Amino acid sequence: MKKFCEMVLVFLLLVSPFSTGAAEQPANVARDLLAAGTGSYGCSAPDIAHYVARRAAGPIAIDGRLDEPSWQKAEKSPRFVDMVTGAPGSYDTRAAVLWDDQYLYIGMWLEEPYMEAHQTKTGSLIFLENDAEVFIDGGDAYSEFETNALGTTYQVFFIWRDAYKKGGVFDIPEFDIFKNNALTFGGDFDRSDQYFWVGTHPRGLRWAFLNWQFPGLLHASHVAGKINDNSATDKGWTVELAFPCKGMKYLAAGRSLPPKDGDIWRIFFGRFEKLMPGGVEMNPHPAWVLSRHAVYDTHIPECFPFIQMSSQTVGR
Repeated sequence: MKKFCEMVLVFLLLVSPFSTGAAEQPANVARDLLAAGTGSYGCSAPDIAHYVARRAAGPIAIDGRLDEPSWQKAEKSPRFVDMVTGAPGSYDTRAAVLWDDQYLYIGMWLEEPYMEAHQTKTGSLIFLENDAEVFIDGGDAYSEFETNALGTTYQVFFIWRDAYKKGGVFDIPEFDIFKNNALTFGGDFDRSDQYFWVGTHPRGLRWAFLNWQFPGLLHASHVAGKINDNSATDKGWTVELAFPCKGMKYLAAGRSLPPKDGDIWRIFFGRFEKLMPGGVEMNPHPAWVLSRHAVYDTHIPECFPFIQMSSQTVGR
């Protein structure tokens, strides 16, 4: 995620936090497009990747190494591409997904010849440096997870404002926007005059819960080289994640937990890279993703890859 725009405190005093009927029609159109995978903003259907996630063949220890037999047998994704153009990323990046009755597992392999990571505090804006990112879509909400090579993490839970209804599924203390100091978010680069108040996405604004942590999430990074030492070339780093099925209830949107054979989830995989050619920072930072978005915005759930759950054990 780039240039997160925090502009809500005054807005909170001006409008009700709950959706009204006025926004329902465009929101329904956006949801239909999301379900169809056609892309109401940014990508088109041919841009969207499809991946089959198989059951893990045995226990997986979350240490970042991705060396269990299940990972060795798992199908790696194609090389990530530039988020806007679709051209192959400058550094090789791939992902794989596994699952069992307790967890959804995600592995990422990131080539990085000169590894850099300086943020060490949880919740730091690590997307300003080099990171790996995973978003899980739940239709009316989605989660964002980011990590760097040091293992520092940044997490946010987003709820579409039109889905935040009094008496609805998100009208609970965990998502009380006042007690949790929620902010509104309109999409990357929403500060332009055209999108300042309504955001860049056709569905409009989201409530962003920055103090949220994915319940029970296990995560680890492993480096092959030396971080912040450019005296020698590094191979890169790997990321290993385990999202507990029981922690995904607000993202399930009617799907089974644990998943069933044939279930479809939408999951974003990406990375941002701070490059300094000739000592000058490249802006915007290159973004490499599994599915092209056609615009410089990670927050487009209808562009997230389709992940189909298979009951077949990996390698069989």
